[in-house]
Amino acid sequence: MKPLEPVPLEEIHLARDRIAGAAVRTPLVRLNAEGGPAEVWLKLENLQPIGSFKLRGASNALASAPRDRLQDGVYTASAGNMAQGVAWNARRLGVPCRVVVPESAPRTKLDAIARLGGETIPKPFAEWWQVLVEHGHPDVDGYFVHPVSDPRVLAGNATIGLEIVEDLPDVDAVVVAYGGGALSCGIACAVQALKPGTPVYAAEVETAAPFAASLAAGSPQGVEWVPSFVDGIGSRGVLPEMWPLARSVLAGSIVSPLADVAAAVRLLVERNRVVAEGAGAAAVAAALSGRAGPGRVVAVVSGGNIDLATLARILGGADA
Repeated sequence: MKPLEPVPLEEIHLARDRIAGAAVRTPLVRLNAEGGPAEVWLKLENLQPIGSFKLRGASNALASAPRDRLQDGVYTASAGNMAQGVAWNARRLGVPCRVVVPESAPRTKLDAIARLGGETIPKPFAEWWQVLVEHGHPDVDGYFVHPVSDPRVLAGNATIGLEIVEDLPDVDAVVVAYGGGALSCGIACAVQALKPGTPVYAAEVETAAPFAASLAAGSPQGVEWVPSFVDGIGSRGVLPEMWPLARSVLAGSIVSPLADVAAAVRLLVERNRVVAEGAGAAAVAAALSGRAGPGRVVAVVSGGNIDLATLARILGGADA
């Protein structure tokens, strides 16, 4: 697939119109924590109907798809959140939904897919990742919605950037979890169009940080992937079609230890009564580290779909 290009501001505005009946405009609130160089603000995408920002991109992709292409249903490859976004929209459209999931996908996300009427197809992580690389699976029928490398998905995700700049015009930096790059790059396209020069940083975790490794090397790199409670981000590599866009619109990658991400989960619950999954907390951990700079830093809490048992362990003081 050819490299993705920046999403034009006009397309982002069109996406906002398309998803208005599905995704909600989420609040932007101060993190109730003192100290540190940054004044951290939280963009609460965990409050979407499916508990994740993925509803935005999935809604725009399916709203843009020709109805005759959906006759055999839809499918995607997802660890859980994009699956819920596609399944939510498929149910609304009255078409079947199938999801290729990694065998390590958390139970809470699998249960949510089932509640929304989606059928899960578990695969080993390497085979699941290959579906993303090849943009489909030969044994699965239906219209494939790529969770990352789809301009319509990027445009839907980019609507978050519109809202951030509208609600906090003097924002100094934005930090966004980096999984495949569709969220961080989409938001960066919107922020750059509306407020040029405002940096948007990727947030990664030490157990799998391919974007940071790729930036250091100057080209897409493979890395070791270690499963952890931060299941919504982290992979073995950067998708080649995303690399040029990510390198051009993102200011860098802030990699956090698992302990810092767990601490961010606890802090969000204790101070703001916000439940975040690992990926969403990774952005908060990065913002709190000071590496996104001083001033008003927005951390995108990308989702809140965390296993209750995992949340209980973390709230009890564990790092995983």
